[in-house]
Amino acid sequence: MRYDQMMQTVLALETSCDETAVALVQFEGGKFRVIANCIASQADEHSKWGGVVPEIASRRHLELMPFLIKEALIEAKTGFESIDLIGATVAPGLTGALLIGSLTARSLAALHGIPFFGVHHLEGHLASVLLSDEVPTPPFLVLLVSGGHTELIRVNKNFDYQRLGRSHDDAAGEAFDKVARLLGLSYPGGPSIEKIAKGGDPRRFSFPKGRVSNPGGGYYPYDFSFSGLKTAVLRQVEKLKKSDIDLPLSDLAASFEQVVAEVLVERSLKCAEEQGIDSLVMVGGVAANHRLRELMMTSSKDISLKVYLASKSFCTDNAAMIGTAALLRLISGGSPSSMELGVCARLGLEEASRLYDDQPPF
Repeated sequence: MRYDQMMQTVLALETSCDETAVALVQFEGGKFRVIANCIASQADEHSKWGGVVPEIASRRHLELMPFLIKEALIEAKTGFESIDLIGATVAPGLTGALLIGSLTARSLAALHGIPFFGVHHLEGHLASVLLSDEVPTPPFLVLLVSGGHTELIRVNKNFDYQRLGRSHDDAAGEAFDKVARLLGLSYPGGPSIEKIAKGGDPRRFSFPKGRVSNPGGGYYPYDFSFSGLKTAVLRQVEKLKKSDIDLPLSDLAASFEQVVAEVLVERSLKCAEEQGIDSLVMVGGVAANHRLRELMMTSSKDISLKVYLASKSFCTDNAAMIGTAALLRLISGGSPSSMELGVCARLGLEEASRLYDDQPPF
């Protein structure tokens, strides 16, 4: 019997950055179903430093992981005897944080005689859309927009990925964090800016839409740059402070948020149209932003582009998406990862299939 005709259950761990997450996901009858989804956020602790402190993140993962695994098993009303595979994020991310999830997953896999699947974090984000009611069929374009990544990826069949656009400096999520800090808002910056921007005028300040020069002439059409935008907000804040004007935080936040949304949408639609792709998927933490989601849905109608949005609950880092990615590899006939597979801070999505080689890449 084929794997895609059987019920399969995965225990998945995610520790790539500052979210400790454990989930159990089942695949049956062509559908993925989350039966437990436990997340312990470290945002409050890292907010004191204005960003993620790797050493603190790793220590918290180590402390929290046993309790989250127990909580997830209780929530799912199951035990290890019902688990068919164990998955964990192994790349990319913070090395120390990745090691906690990977070592835990491999230890449990060895102890219980269960196959281990090392998962690429970005492939997890791509898989998050499979937890929605409507799912796309390859080929389709993905706008992956998160704290550490802003990329346009063409997804073909059989885990064939082609990156068509990327950020050359800050990812969109990083820009949100840095601008939030400039405005005196809390970390993480995305939710803070979105909250205060609701009452602001998105047209009050005109901020630049950064472009990336091509050495051969012109610009890279699908690439992003948010560093100049961050600097423009800083200059505007400095100008207002010199004039002894109270900072119009709502207007500044709304204007910044609007430009980011417009840049992401305009270049995504341009890429889809010029590459002849009729479906677009939006995933990642920043994909939860209401202004971005609304603009993408309305703008896509002009070119008859079908848009699939990952559920907001699975946009930010979570283990359910990692489990879904592991299950997808299994039901597609993929082999488990080597128990000797390590972790890697940087690994391109196009190399994700190497995580299942007999001879691990690291």
